[in-house]
Amino acid sequence: MATFLYRLGRTAFRRRWLVTLLWAVVLGGVGLGAAKAPAAGDDGTSFMPGIEAQKAFDLIGERFPGSDANGANARIVFIAPGGEKVTAEENRAAIDELVSMLAGGAQVDSAVDPFKAGAVSKDASTAYATVDYKVKADELTDASKDTLEKAIGQAREAGLTVEVGGTALASQPAAGGSAEAIGIALAAVVLLITFGSLAAAGLPLLTAVIGVGVSMCAILALGSALGLTMTTGTLASMLGLAVGVDYALFVVSRYREERANGHAPREAAGLAAGTAGSAVVFAGLTVIIALAGLSVVGVPMLTKMGLCAAAAVAVGVLVALTLVPALLGMWPNAVLSRKARKTKTGETGRTGRTGKRDGDVGRPSGTTGSLGTRWARFVMRRPVAVLLLGVVGLGALPLPAAHLEMGMPGAEAKPTSTTERRAYDALADGFGAGFNGPLTIVADVERAANPQAAVAAMAEQIKDTDGVVSVTRPQFNEAGNTALFSAVPATAPSEEATKDIVQTIRAKRPGLEADTGATFEVTGSTAMNIDVAQALKDALVPYLAVIVLLSLLLLLVVFRSVLVPVKAALGFLLSVLASLGTVVAVFQWGWGAELLGVEQTGPIMSLMPVFLVGIVFGLAMDYEVFLVARMREAYVHGERPGQAVVSGFRHSARVVVAAAVIMMAVFSGFVGSGESMIKTIGFGLAVAVLFDAFVVRMTLVPAVLALLGDKAWWLPRWLDKALPRVDVEGAALASQAQASAATDAGTRTREPARTA
Repeated sequence: MATFLYRLGRTAFRRRWLVTLLWAVVLGGVGLGAAKAPAAGDDGTSFMPGIEAQKAFDLIGERFPGSDANGANARIVFIAPGGEKVTAEENRAAIDELVSMLAGGAQVDSAVDPFKAGAVSKDASTAYATVDYKVKADELTDASKDTLEKAIGQAREAGLTVEVGGTALASQPAAGGSAEAIGIALAAVVLLITFGSLAAAGLPLLTAVIGVGVSMCAILALGSALGLTMTTGTLASMLGLAVGVDYALFVVSRYREERANGHAPREAAGLAAGTAGSAVVFAGLTVIIALAGLSVVGVPMLTKMGLCAAAAVAVGVLVALTLVPALLGMWPNAVLSRKARKTKTGETGRTGRTGKRDGDVGRPSGTTGSLGTRWARFVMRRPVAVLLLGVVGLGALPLPAAHLEMGMPGAEAKPTSTTERRAYDALADGFGAGFNGPLTIVADVERAANPQAAVAAMAEQIKDTDGVVSVTRPQFNEAGNTALFSAVPATAPSEEATKDIVQTIRAKRPGLEADTGATFEVTGSTAMNIDVAQALKDALVPYLAVIVLLSLLLLLVVFRSVLVPVKAALGFLLSVLASLGTVVAVFQWGWGAELLGVEQTGPIMSLMPVFLVGIVFGLAMDYEVFLVARMREAYVHGERPGQAVVSGFRHSARVVVAAAVIMMAVFSGFVGSGESMIKTIGFGLAVAVLFDAFVVRMTLVPAVLALLGDKAWWLPRWLDKALPRVDVEGAALASQAQASAATDAGTRTREPARTA
């Protein structure tokens, strides 16, 4: 592996214009394909096949043709001025005018008058009108939206307080572009501080952006054929940028180190690709495993997101191994520090007047490189105390995760500044907390002897369920074999009591089926959220098992050690559980929620734990491979175990810290979002990187290795013979480098020296 990548790096350096041109052609080709490709539509895939709420949802679409359960809707809530009633003549006239105005819309399927439908609260202070559209929310024309907004405006002018829920005018989350731009800017600052060179700071950013551009254009180009959308590519964009910067950062850092050690530019590029590039390949494989593993969860959307992100990571690896060396070939000295350029390192290929071998990789002396060394030595002197302190401190944080409640936050989680949240609160005040999450009952009476009587008995039993406030009159389809009705619970959609009500209703199904021959299923947004949350919770442990097992095997091959992969996996579990516990404490229990602008606490978004596990696992293994690979390299080249740990820190601590700070900056940018879900994801990922990079990898790892000593690299002989040799530490490069150096020396005698 190391020898192949060494040759690849040298070739990319020598054929720099060809390699750069090929990447430009690839980017242009996929960009043209994205521009010409038709827009991706709904592929019709169920959100989560197999759960009851989804099966009932699909049955509605099958038995009630012409109705689109995904069609846009608007629930317009009217609140009378203080002391008045919506039934007052002027208020009623304003509401009737709004309903009449909307009913004639070209895309409107129905507009229900609240006074005819009985949608008026008992005290007559609140009423609501429901408007259903024939098309999905993203297919509504501007004319339809303008008509809705105009009608609402007229009702407000009449003196009513009017708020709107539903999907027709739902406020969308702020685009992630601003957060990503902030993240890139912060990354540039961190890279500039790390490298002390504009070129060295800019090159990882440039190559990462190119890699993300290729990935996202490819997703758009294939979107129509494969059912991919920009939402599907969100994870690919975020992780592609993250790992793209990381991987290029490590290759450039190793190139600078090899230049400081006296190697010519081309040779340095080859050695960087053969050593740091090997770590990049295996770090990338661990991320790909974690992302591809999302397919075991059973959510088609998650599977597509995971595979797209895995492809983006693969592109990032290829960019780091080919385009980065090619660009280094164009400006071989520009990425060096100012001090290194002044000492003519780039021109002479020697270490310069100072004669220093870089331990400090061409960095400004006496700063972070030496801090990394001192920190490693501090941990090595007190490994037991450091290990106990880290494990106890980090081990307490997962405790809240035992009380994790999962759900899909709706309008109740939006800021009170949004009309959706105000509409939600008004309906809860006027009609009860459960009114915002009615349960939809789909009665299948195809085999019932008396369909009407069967549905009537079904509705009566569900109405008698504890916690059910009311049941609507059943509506049959044209074939008469299916009926729909709603049951309104007494509790809010996100409350645990509502979940108990759903389970109680479903428990009555066997008895009703035996008595009447009819059966039913419970769906609706509330039931869907409950079923999705439970299914994802059940899938979390198998998902963890799959990615941890596969990665253990991969790290076993990389490090040729039994204990190092086990230590890596245990460290990951500790950091991810600690971050999940912190998320529960803040967003579910409300600890410090006000500091983050969280207005409403409640269940954690169902997809959050899965995202957290997958993304954090990939990034954690990145840091593990980059840091421990240098320790393994030093150990293989003859250093004692403790000395190898210090060497690994001297060479890698600075860039690992820089990579972690960049990731935290990118993820923290999303904490300022007004959307609770985005805020939760950003916070969870930021604290996870903090825990894993700084506590686990930078503290617990050297402490454990100090205690293990030579045993850390123990491998049974039979397993040593059975495992393939990938040479991630570059042990085979010594002879290769000597031969290449002789060739380069002969070339330099025939060619003029190249300057920056």
